[in-house]
Amino acid sequence: MNNILTKSGKLSVIFACVLLLVVSASAQLSLRKALDIDADGKADFSVFRPSNNVWYINKSGGGGFVSQQFGSSNTDYQTPGDYDGDGKGDISVWRDTDGGWYRLNSSNNTFTGVAFGVTGDEPVARDYDGDGKTDQAVARRSGGTMTWFVLKSTNGALQVAQFGLQSDYTAPGDYDGDLKFDFAVQRPGANPTDQATFYILQSTNGGLSTIPWGASNDLVVPGDYDGDGKTDVAVVREGTTANTPLNWYIRRSSNGSLQAVAFGTTGTDLIVQNDYDGDGKADVAVWRDTTGFFYYLRSIDGALVGFQWGATNDFPVASYDTH
Repeated sequence: MNNILTKSGKLSVIFACVLLLVVSASAQLSLRKALDIDADGKADFSVFRPSNNVWYINKSGGGGFVSQQFGSSNTDYQTPGDYDGDGKGDISVWRDTDGGWYRLNSSNNTFTGVAFGVTGDEPVARDYDGDGKTDQAVARRSGGTMTWFVLKSTNGALQVAQFGLQSDYTAPGDYDGDLKFDFAVQRPGANPTDQATFYILQSTNGGLSTIPWGASNDLVVPGDYDGDGKTDVAVVREGTTANTPLNWYIRRSSNGSLQAVAFGTTGTDLIVQNDYDGDGKADVAVWRDTTGFFYYLRSIDGALVGFQWGATNDFPVASYDTH
């Protein structure tokens, strides 16, 4: 198991291995693809079991489920993505001990290993060059700053960008809607309840966006919740005690308005936002460790959906995008 810079005790230990996403021409497309292994346009319920290093994936399009042993809970991080560009999520991990990216390509079931990154980096694999494939990428904290390293899938070139402070939290997303993920961070204040600020380096024109949003100890939960093709700045605020509600605060990029939702329970639930109903919008969603249930608010009609998948001490792979 490895520690990663997160703000939830439940998320402070990240187990190994992941997948990816796709929609139309939108931010949510790329995120959904990471978890859509059957290419039906919906994120699949997926968990990783540390006790046996097996991925269990329920195919939302029918056809049963996948169980695949891959990676190690002692050394690996989940790194979901569509690395081969076939529109399906690939089972993938990044190994902290050797900087190796290991995956099973869904297009032909072959194994690929690439060395990129060093011990202590944070994997931030997304589609930064807009070619429809996930790029291997890491964020490195050193000397008070954060530096992003991206291995572009278009031509294998290395992109290096210094953006953020060492104490910031990564928050990559397609905030400008150009189909390329932007480097972005959430910067906390001095105290847990102080105002936090999002800084976004727009890939469209290199401009800097500064958006005060949420509190310093809120969890960052990117997604396109309003379906306009842009990632929305969004946070989840945990309660001060167990069994109190999780509060979601979403800034809609379509009009700048606030969407506030109380959904989930502090102390038992992990955040797993994604597009489970296939409408191109991120659904507010959690996975409950005590029961192994996924719960989400279907954005297409607001209905509450529950689905049992996984067991206590599993790790829902969709949590890779929560920081």
